[in-house]
Amino acid sequence: MKAIRFHEFGSSDVLRHEEVDRPVPGAGQVLVRVAATSFNPVDDHIRAGVLAEMLPITLPYVPGIDLAGTVAELGAGVTGPAVGDRVVAMLPLDSAGGAAEYALVPAESLAPAPRTIELVDAAALPLTGLAAWQTAFELAELKPGQSILVNGAGGAVGSLVVQLAVDAGAHVTAVDAPQHADRLRGYGADRVVGPLDLAAGPAAVGGPFQVVVNHVRVSPEELARLADYVADGGVAASTAGPVPEVPDRKVRTASLWVRSDGAQLAALVARMDAGKLRLHVADRRPMAELAAVHGDAASGRLPGKTVVLAR
Repeated sequence: MKAIRFHEFGSSDVLRHEEVDRPVPGAGQVLVRVAATSFNPVDDHIRAGVLAEMLPITLPYVPGIDLAGTVAELGAGVTGPAVGDRVVAMLPLDSAGGAAEYALVPAESLAPAPRTIELVDAAALPLTGLAAWQTAFELAELKPGQSILVNGAGGAVGSLVVQLAVDAGAHVTAVDAPQHADRLRGYGADRVVGPLDLAAGPAAVGGPFQVVVNHVRVSPEELARLADYVADGGVAASTAGPVPEVPDRKVRTASLWVRSDGAQLAALVARMDAGKLRLHVADRRPMAELAAVHGDAASGRLPGKTVVLAR
């Protein structure tokens, strides 16, 4: 079968389109015929070796944390999915990925694919959806009626946080560039504002807020100033570096290291099929162009969430 692999850490030039053996599922594994994977920033960090100490991997390595596809074969002891089922998954970060014609997936990482969108586009959901879910409900412990500020709301994770928060009954202020405003209003945000002017303070955007969620890479000083946007006793959750705690105001802070969870992914899919969650896929590219996708991301030219077609 065809797969993308890298044999050493480095720039996007280390990615190779190769012929490799089709994997065989072991106990508890499912072999999936991949329709698509997607690009996530963590793919770049893994390939570059930035996470090598924290996240040891075996080289050569197949990138691609997300996948959508069809069950091709079941390993021993697997119950639930059947051959031919359409599925999605976030793969464990240290396992071989989805940039291949076939991939092995732990059975507990699988969820049924959404019925309401094309299978290849469903590859945009797993990691970003799980990051949004775990940020909103595990880290921030979001509750109905709370006020929430989502910084970076137009991005892949932020836009899903906005939609989950709206569905949970929160009052949402979405922060991002003006070109995302119409889409964010369409997701149900109560207020949409441009990039934060941290010098203006929280009152300028209707704060402080009971929950602040940050998905924008900013300096440590700017992260510290985000804490000013959190009401006393509130919480700040971030996927882009830690917001410092403010003990005297009982402001709790938390950072996310997303994990694979098939049950949470199934809950996200159910919301999507019920019309409560929408994906924004900016581009589709063939697997042979994955190196170019990584290069575009590194240079800031990637238009947004990009799915990578296995065939």
